[in-house]
Amino acid sequence: LIITKTNVCRCKSVINSLIITKQPMRSKHCQACQHCVRRYDHHCPWIENCVGERNHRWFVLYLAVQLLVLLWGMHIAWTGWSHAHSWQLWLRTNGVLLAVAVLLALLSLIVLLLLGSHFYLISLNITTWEFMSRHRISYLKHCGADENPFDRGTLQNLWSFFCLWGTVVWEQVYFREESDQV
Repeated sequence: LIITKTNVCRCKSVINSLIITKQPMRSKHCQACQHCVRRYDHHCPWIENCVGERNHRWFVLYLAVQLLVLLWGMHIAWTGWSHAHSWQLWLRTNGVLLAVAVLLALLSLIVLLLLGSHFYLISLNITTWEFMSRHRISYLKHCGADENPFDRGTLQNLWSFFCLWGTVVWEQVYFREESDQV
């Protein structure tokens, strides 16, 4: 077994000694959490945790629910506006609701873009970390810009993400793809 810098996870244990383990493919050691995360996507400051293999579905659900709540808040702000005879009077009576509606619209747009980008990456079966850092990842360096060894097609990627639970041995998927191309 050859352990190189690219496939090692260095974690501190409870008694503060260094533990070196072989890192599974698609995992990454998070500097913020000090954990090795399988199928690492990103460290999210909103939930103060890493998003990876075990909680990525729940993170996407969280974004969807957050978007629905923001849109519901915008609806409440919109229906709360009262009519007035002049622009100045309308602005004076509805100014706070207008500010809240603008803030909710901005937050809704941000969450919608996050949710859309996650659906796009899920449909390609690639993580945010792999998408952003593919030039630094050992198992993706040899792939072209449009190549992804984990892509099984959009429908299969979505199905396996949302409907199949369990741990995937990504080395088998990766090396099966390599042998299929020969």
